[in-house]
Amino acid sequence: MKIGKEDIIKLELALIEGIMTSDITFLNRVLHDDLLFLAPNGQLITKAMDMASHQSGDMVVEQLIPNIENISVMDDTAVVVVVYDTKGMMLGQPIEGQFRYIRIWKYFPDGLQVIGGSCCKL
Repeated sequence: MKIGKEDIIKLELALIEGIMTSDITFLNRVLHDDLLFLAPNGQLITKAMDMASHQSGDMVVEQLIPNIENISVMDDTAVVVVVYDTKGMMLGQPIEGQFRYIRIWKYFPDGLQVIGGSCCKL
């Protein structure tokens, strides 16, 4: 299936809402089971770890304002670069500032899912 940039923008905006509200059902659907994500501290995060942080309430996002910088589509895969103005808490520690993310979406029979990504603090 050919992916349109508009599809990715809609999913990115829905992902923001899902993260802010800890929408477990949505996140479970759009995060691939084999997701690998590198956190700003270099820690490798899996889908199970990400989901657990939302389920436990360890992640609290107060603000997540996106600026999508680039979307590259290659057949059934898209690479997105977005900067978020972020404010929240993770494991009781404040998180605030701008973070640049790269996120990789791939089309599967069940729809588009995030298969990988990374972020760094600007």
